[in-house]
Amino acid sequence: MSARLPMPRPENPSDLFGTLQREVNRVFDQMFGGSPASVTGFAPKIEVKETAEGLTVTAELPGIEEKDVEVSLDGDMLTLSGEKRAEKTEDKEGLHLAERSYGSFRRSLALPWSPNPADATAAFDKGVLTVTLKRPPEAEAKANRIPIGKPAAAG
Repeated sequence: MSARLPMPRPENPSDLFGTLQREVNRVFDQMFGGSPASVTGFAPKIEVKETAEGLTVTAELPGIEEKDVEVSLDGDMLTLSGEKRAEKTEDKEGLHLAERSYGSFRRSLALPWSPNPADATAAFDKGVLTVTLKRPPEAEAKANRIPIGKPAAAG
């Protein structure tokens, strides 16, 4: 059985979330030698938008070059992957803190239907990746209206 980690009581009861955050950071430091961000590495922010034509997936990839990004589609699974490379600099004077994230990433999204890969497009402009997926004809939304009536009389 695993040992339980002690949970200190907050000095201020209204600071429960702050205490929880500090404890999570402490556990990650003990287990992995770093904070949660250093364990997960770089994770791009994404936005999925449904339109009448299909889906548009946008990913923020600042500091990443187009050649370092890969987009793949396998059935109803869209995968964005790539690598954000660290800048190599020799001059370290005056650097007090660096919070930039580097490393490889992989984001997979389960889609509501399987798009045709031949109809998918991807564009990369100023650090933003936009993937457009057309809705296949068999996935067209069908409205099945259910009539509203009076409840059946109890017998």
